[in-house]
Amino acid sequence: MIDSVRKITAIIMAFVVLFSTMSFSFSEHYCGDHLVDSALFSKAESCGMEMETATADSDCNSFKKDCCSDKIKQIEGQSNLKIDFNSLSIPQQEFLVAFTNSYLNIFQGVDKRINTFEDYSPPLVDKDLNVLYRVFRI
Repeated sequence: MIDSVRKITAIIMAFVVLFSTMSFSFSEHYCGDHLVDSALFSKAESCGMEMETATADSDCNSFKKDCCSDKIKQIEGQSNLKIDFNSLSIPQQEFLVAFTNSYLNIFQGVDKRINTFEDYSPPLVDKDLNVLYRVFRI
């Protein structure tokens, strides 16, 4: 039971570390006000209706407005995972040592073969009490 809980906790913590350090990029392509395409980790595909803002063979004063737009949302992950133990104060270091020691000792099993009377000998019998009181087990 404890082993399965430890394995599940380890897997969950591995996913937490993985997703906290990953950077995500979410790209969306809008044509007018309508969402045409969205993509995770790559650029969204266009709808093919983009127009150039100025063409070389057109008049210099004529500009065409582009109705399409791209929006990119980027989520940066944590890049610094190394903990600097030199910056911890003395009470924090004491707490860290005590917590680690108590956490590691939680999972140690208790020895079930403890015999507290191993070093003691039984008392000497002066008289046989069963015969003396005539109490016999049948």
